[in-house]
Amino acid sequence: MNDNVIFCCVLKSELFRWHQIADFLKQNELNIDSDIEQFMIALDENEQIIACGGIAGHVLKCIAINPELRGQGLALKLMTTLMNQAFRLKRYELFLYTKPENEDLFTECGFHTLAKVPGKVILMENSATRLSRYCRNLSELRRDGDKIGAIVMNANPFTLGHRYLVQQACAECDWVHLFVVQENASEFPYEDRLTLIKAGVADLPNLTIHPGSDYMISRATFPSYFLKDQKIIDECHMALDLQLFRNAIAPALGIHHRYVGTEPFCTVTAHYNQAMAYWLTTPSLSTPAIELHEIERREMAHEPISASRVRKLLAQQGPAAVKSLVPESTYQYLWQRYMPQLASA
Repeated sequence: MNDNVIFCCVLKSELFRWHQIADFLKQNELNIDSDIEQFMIALDENEQIIACGGIAGHVLKCIAINPELRGQGLALKLMTTLMNQAFRLKRYELFLYTKPENEDLFTECGFHTLAKVPGKVILMENSATRLSRYCRNLSELRRDGDKIGAIVMNANPFTLGHRYLVQQACAECDWVHLFVVQENASEFPYEDRLTLIKAGVADLPNLTIHPGSDYMISRATFPSYFLKDQKIIDECHMALDLQLFRNAIAPALGIHHRYVGTEPFCTVTAHYNQAMAYWLTTPSLSTPAIELHEIERREMAHEPISASRVRKLLAQQGPAAVKSLVPESTYQYLWQRYMPQLASA
């Protein structure tokens, strides 16, 4: 490899370079992901791209190297540059998506495999112990019982439909663990969603509410979940996310049941429910199967209650229109949030 390689950062605003990167990725059978904030690229003496890697939050992705230059040390230099740039952005806990054939290469760069879809994709992170430490912390909250359930919930915002799902799970289980999606990619901030969930289920005694993590419906494990408007359905993302739940999180808490609501509106969530039917319940996989319970959504006025329905009514008519669809605590929050805007309009 020529020593005159130059590494530089490319932001989304640099459209000409961005298009060059997209072309380079296409030549390497990759597409440029819309959530990438910036790229680190390697240029040869003719200022042609010979390698690139993208940063999307705490995830490194769209990593490609000119096939003619592989095996010459360029990959290690690219990864060192890419990780240093992530560290400059104060992103120290990193995840990486790559093809299975690159697993050994990125292992040499300090990454460790979390989950894989054979022949398609591998999810890795730059720590050999972070997931196990997370699971050890979870295990301290383990509860005894013959039937331990789990729910993973975004609740954007928390509705009576969400409460109905939690009530059903709590009625059927000795204990339920409810995980709140932590990403701030929804209309309502994570801290607000967490507060509304806690207020909306405060009367249920056999329930533990867990903060979200990077290992569960996050931009690391399931980035296409946060690109719903683009109707992106990535079966590999779903598979990786569900493998982590089945292989690591569920055993830590003794979970053998997972509860979800039926999904008549969102295509991505509906496909995720279908993916659960395979990745959680198939007995031939390496860890114990998890029984899936799909609960029919609660209805109001002959229409399923959903967060999307609440958001639509809020936008069109304001908080008064959703009073019958949400707990009182959510209604009070929405009133305080929206009424000042309506009054000043």
